[in-house]
Amino acid sequence: MSVAVISFSVFAASQVGTPGPANMALLATGARFGFKAALPFVVGVALGKQLIIWPIGFGLMELAEAVPEVFAALKWISAAYICWLAWKVANLRLSPDSGESEQPPGFAAGLLVHPLNPKAWAMIVAGFTNFVTPATPALQATATIAICLLAAQVVFHPIWTYAGDRIARTVAGKPAEKYLMRTLAALTVASVLYVVL
Repeated sequence: MSVAVISFSVFAASQVGTPGPANMALLATGARFGFKAALPFVVGVALGKQLIIWPIGFGLMELAEAVPEVFAALKWISAAYICWLAWKVANLRLSPDSGESEQPPGFAAGLLVHPLNPKAWAMIVAGFTNFVTPATPALQATATIAICLLAAQVVFHPIWTYAGDRIARTVAGKPAEKYLMRTLAALTVASVLYVVL
């Protein structure tokens, strides 16, 4: 009656550390605004996953089984939103001095990333269905999944954001910039389609 903590931690690190919509958003935000300015967004993204974990842990998946059409529609709406973000990334230019009026996305914007991210939903559902024994109390299972994922995010989300900051310093204003942003956008769409299809 427990959670396979070590196995789930390895799974969480592999999922949180690899490319996906959230990491592409973090990379693009770090690239566009710099690491320090992106930190409120990073914190929001990390805590936003908690908005999914706790409802799933306390029975949201039972509702999904009862009304599958609603969750199928939400899956496609989320995928469309992530594809729209990818389009914005593809057209983003990295020069941090190009517009004083543009502000970096903040904490509240970060909170929305994972609830609208199909990869996050799939990762969390996989955590509950593959690493939690059936008789585990909901609070224990949910708290364990939440802590493990938050720990992985605390490590990997700043790394992706910092990488964006470093990449921007290398390619901003150069011909490679356009191709880099298009590649990041394509990776974002590919990661969503992999989960949704």
